[in-house]
Amino acid sequence: MQRPKVLLTRKWPDRVEDKLCSRFEVELNHDDHPFTEKELIDALKKFDAICPSVSDKLNGTILRSGNGVHRTKILANYGAGHDHIDLSAAEDTGISVTNTPDVLTASTAEITIALILAAARRISEGETLIRAGLWSGWNPTQLLSTGVTGKTLGLIGMGRIGQRVAEIAGHGLQMGIQYFSRSKVSAKRLNGLKVSKVSLNRLLSTSDFVSIHCEANEDTFGLIGERELNLMQSHSFLINTARGTIISEKALAEAVRNKTIAGAGLDVYENEPAVNPALQKESNITLLPHMGSGTIETREAMGYKVFENLDAFFGGFTPPDLVTP
Repeated sequence: MQRPKVLLTRKWPDRVEDKLCSRFEVELNHDDHPFTEKELIDALKKFDAICPSVSDKLNGTILRSGNGVHRTKILANYGAGHDHIDLSAAEDTGISVTNTPDVLTASTAEITIALILAAARRISEGETLIRAGLWSGWNPTQLLSTGVTGKTLGLIGMGRIGQRVAEIAGHGLQMGIQYFSRSKVSAKRLNGLKVSKVSLNRLLSTSDFVSIHCEANEDTFGLIGERELNLMQSHSFLINTARGTIISEKALAEAVRNKTIAGAGLDVYENEPAVNPALQKESNITLLPHMGSGTIETREAMGYKVFENLDAFFGGFTPPDLVTP
């Protein structure tokens, strides 16, 4: 029996690639180049399954190419977020979509806490000073920063990652936690952590740190713009490890430059891999290269999730992580 032909659009951890190759006929991306639109369109004709990642923009134009008739029947996404895939177009062309939820929670929460600490304590600025050979030694007022312990953290979105951030910040840093979400989180899911559900305006105006953990969709596109940033306190920080399109980068750069807020920490951007030059100019905006899930353990777990989804799909079963429009 011929094995399903599967394409990985990026380089994955070796152990995951080996596992996939043991079950499927896999084409690997050895040089890890981002696929072009033409390559993605061609791939839809050649492979039974494509395993894309956030760097692959599978929009309606690509998915409806060739009158929507493709060999590909499943997009087994390597990641939890799927805003880079047009789910409606996939459904219209008979292509199933899966993702890799749950396994990114711990690593993304960790990078969120890291950004909170880095932005508040000016860690990036301190390292830059050392590497430039400009440090003249300790003095009482050098790089004075903001303490985090006991401050108020506002979470926009309270899913798995938001809840884990709340646990670390609340228990570990004794931070007060408030959140804005479409639905209230049950006390059972919060494991005894004291939190308050508030309006977005109240969260922005009363939090020392605002961290974004909502999905990227039509409702959250540009959710944080000039008006929302003006509601924040001048000593507050904005953190984003969700998706870049949720924040207006132009408005954020202006808010930091004008001292409307104290700073920011970002791991995601509007037009990745391009980063707005206005953000790069501000030393009190900590910038990371979308590395939230970038631990060995998490990236392997993501790959094994993809394997489970493909194995179920080609075995005639509903994939455990099926995504619908």
